[in-house]
Amino acid sequence: MQKIFNPKSKNWNTILERPTQTVDDIEATVSQIFSEVQKNGDQAIKKYTSFFDNVELDNFFISQAEIDTATNHVSAELKNAIAIAKANITKFHKAQETPKIEIETTQGVKCWQEKRAIQKVGLYIPGGTAPLFSTILMLAVPAKIAGCNEIILCTPPNKQGNVHPAILYTAKLCGITKIYKIGGIQAIAGMTFGTETISKVYKIFGPGNQFVTVAKQLATKYGVAIDMPAGPSELLVVADETANASFVASDLLSQAEHGTDSQVILVTTSKSFLDEVESAVEAQLKVLPRKEIATKAIANSKLIYVENDQIALELINEYGPEHFIVCVKDENFYINGIQNAGSVFVGNYTPESAGDYASGTNHTLPTNGYAKAYSGVNLASFQKSMTFQKITKEGIQNIGNAIELMAEAEGLQAHKNAVTLRLQSLNQ
Repeated sequence: MQKIFNPKSKNWNTILERPTQTVDDIEATVSQIFSEVQKNGDQAIKKYTSFFDNVELDNFFISQAEIDTATNHVSAELKNAIAIAKANITKFHKAQETPKIEIETTQGVKCWQEKRAIQKVGLYIPGGTAPLFSTILMLAVPAKIAGCNEIILCTPPNKQGNVHPAILYTAKLCGITKIYKIGGIQAIAGMTFGTETISKVYKIFGPGNQFVTVAKQLATKYGVAIDMPAGPSELLVVADETANASFVASDLLSQAEHGTDSQVILVTTSKSFLDEVESAVEAQLKVLPRKEIATKAIANSKLIYVENDQIALELINEYGPEHFIVCVKDENFYINGIQNAGSVFVGNYTPESAGDYASGTNHTLPTNGYAKAYSGVNLASFQKSMTFQKITKEGIQNIGNAIELMAEAEGLQAHKNAVTLRLQSLNQ
């Protein structure tokens, strides 16, 4: 990991750059695949599944028999762990339900707001180097609580044309029955346009690599909403001498093993602690099964020393990490001061992996600095807020003149007339 000491603020953007390709590098490929899927449907899906996943598939839809068989290949211990996670995720997202908001803004003018579920949603579940069945819980649970009518799930097949049993079991546990063996750009394109096999959806959820991220952004040009631009995983830890260097190193490596384009950063006010973490990372890295992947991610990563907490906080807010771990003596300083982060983990015994799996919070979070403007997935992500109003005769008399004056000032005579006619009818 690169060591950086007391970087000047004018250089922060440079040293905090993510190891990602620019959209220009990727967009041409994504646009080509989108165009073919829009034109040729399933035929294009098969072509690119063969090209990217090295498997020929005649049918993408996963049958109920395949789902049932997968159940027998998941251990009782893992099923129990998934059940614990699902219960906690359900509790946390169920608590996010909000009642109807109703108010009389002026006598005779009643306004209210209600939530409505997004009817058709698509869930993308990565399955490349790691089968992320936990992401199904993070997306399907709130989708079900929200009341989405149609939920489809796309996930890439392996070279044998199969999907990991834990993915199918978790989908079944969450009540998802429309599951397709499709990954990458072609999956996002299929959910964007719809094909002979895949339903078109109104909103697409789920993380992925840089190609999937750009594909989701392109989908918005065709009237399909997305949860957020969620690309390669990232983690920033702020720690001082009160933290446990071994714990911090394990957290850094837990994100580094996601992919070669992941990035992890330590920000500390202690030079000696920085050295301790560096040594712990090197020691733990040697025995990781995904050592090769983590090593490449570590090469993209930084150990940064700054003089005080105020500078550290300013730098962290500038970065806007997806995951933010706080292991310092004065944790409230960071809890109260952090403005830009997807999810925050506080204390020596709060590993980031707890949020990835079983604490209850959602792990589908904004990356690449988008935490400055986007929220992580939550119950409201699967809902729309709709406003209603009902105005009585007394109400239109109370606000009618204000509407007339404002409409006339904007030069919108028909707007004014819509009120004037009503007021005149009441004066007759």
